[in-house]
Amino acid sequence: MTSTVQRLGIDVRPLSGHTGAEIHGVDLSQQLDDATIAEIRSALLRWKVVFFRDQSIGHAEQIAFGARFGKITPAHPHEDAPPEGFPQILPIDSRRYEKKFGKRKITYDNGWHTDVTALVNPPAGSILRADIVPPYGGDTAWTNLVAAYQGLPEELRAFADGLRAKHSFSPRLLAGTPYGEKIASNPLLAIHPVVRVHPETGERALFVSPTFTSGENEIIGFSTRQSHRILDLFYEQIARPEYTVRFRWSPGDVAFWDNRATAHLGPSDLNHLDFDRVLYRITLEGDIPVGVDGRQSELVAGQPFLAD
Repeated sequence: MTSTVQRLGIDVRPLSGHTGAEIHGVDLSQQLDDATIAEIRSALLRWKVVFFRDQSIGHAEQIAFGARFGKITPAHPHEDAPPEGFPQILPIDSRRYEKKFGKRKITYDNGWHTDVTALVNPPAGSILRADIVPPYGGDTAWTNLVAAYQGLPEELRAFADGLRAKHSFSPRLLAGTPYGEKIASNPLLAIHPVVRVHPETGERALFVSPTFTSGENEIIGFSTRQSHRILDLFYEQIARPEYTVRFRWSPGDVAFWDNRATAHLGPSDLNHLDFDRVLYRITLEGDIPVGVDGRQSELVAGQPFLAD
């Protein structure tokens, strides 16, 4: 039987033991009162990603909802063609990718990642709205980086607490494309603690992102080979099924995740199928991560990503 938590008329329905909850009884097309916003924030901090089914909203309403939780940034550090009049919107559009990359591609990144951790202040949160979804396939998964950290052996947690790692936006993912050249011309590189202290809850999260910590000598003070072996332990941990939730999209669904405490996995099961998939994302301006030792992340290349 599904567990349900009822507060102030909001119905919060957890989807797994660690990660994800659906929120019912909320219409995102309406102006929500402060008490409702507080309850949504509480559910987000507890479950790390929350979902709203069957919402009838567009770009403006999505932005207005997100603005109740923080400042909305431009779409992406390397985005050059957001929808007209909405520079905050990043289209996750398979049709657009095919034109941009010259091959069929459902999403930018099919690996586990936390959004844009190559920034010194990665987004605090992301809100993704489904417009066109395939009749099957195209699911997104999220993992709880706090639960993943807590699930490590005590000795490995203590080791991770003292590590720092380089995060970069690598053009290798899009090599040979004009977009890849655009990324290479504006490199982003930051050094983050491997364990991040959450600024609101005080929880410790295993802050590694396979997409962005995948180059050479990523763990500071270790060789490339050593770094890869250390990171493989953490990558295996964050991908363990018990820390994850998988979401099946329908048109109008909205996902809101805490980018400080989650990684997510885009679909890799549609590139061979002739289905369109169109979603729209906004991001909340983030703070600079802080490690267990109180040290902030370091900016190496690029600039902080701020709301206009």
